[in-house]
Amino acid sequence: MNSSRVKLQRRPFLTPIWLTVGTATAAFLFALFIIWVWGTADSTTVIVVRHAEQDAVDTVDPKLSAAGSERAQLLARMFGADGPGRLDAIYVSNTSRSRLTAAPLAERLHLPLSVAAGNDGKALARRALREHAGGRVLIVAHLDTMPAIVAALSGIDAIPPPDAQDYGVIYVVTVPRIGHANLLRLNY
Repeated sequence: MNSSRVKLQRRPFLTPIWLTVGTATAAFLFALFIIWVWGTADSTTVIVVRHAEQDAVDTVDPKLSAAGSERAQLLARMFGADGPGRLDAIYVSNTSRSRLTAAPLAERLHLPLSVAAGNDGKALARRALREHAGGRVLIVAHLDTMPAIVAALSGIDAIPPPDAQDYGVIYVVTVPRIGHANLLRLNY
């Protein structure tokens, strides 16, 4: 008895060429994307400090007191190391107390002081991120501008200002190109 069954012949499954080429292209593009992310994913570190203690003399632009000069020297010892982790720029306002706070550090690192407008914290934060992307920047600010600068850098709106007599507050803001900023508040 002959059966009228159809004989199916099994052949090995070969991946179509278009599927192989498409997978290889996608893998190559993904590898390029990963290399690009790795190469551009550096962070900008911005250190925001308040100017040091000022003289109690009622002048328009007071100088630093003896305690303020000591604090400026301490700041120079803290951030004045040459080599890896060295500061790339120092921003100050156009007041004497701000310039004198950063002067020992600038002298130690042989950096010029970049004078910035003292009342627009957002613009100063954008300028520091734009001009020193991937670097390390120190900003010597005032009591009323510190929260605005830190808020613009970190994306956190509720930054409380330091006490009027607290000159030792340091904000360290790490701003990655991809992701969210990290904020650290210290005292020195």
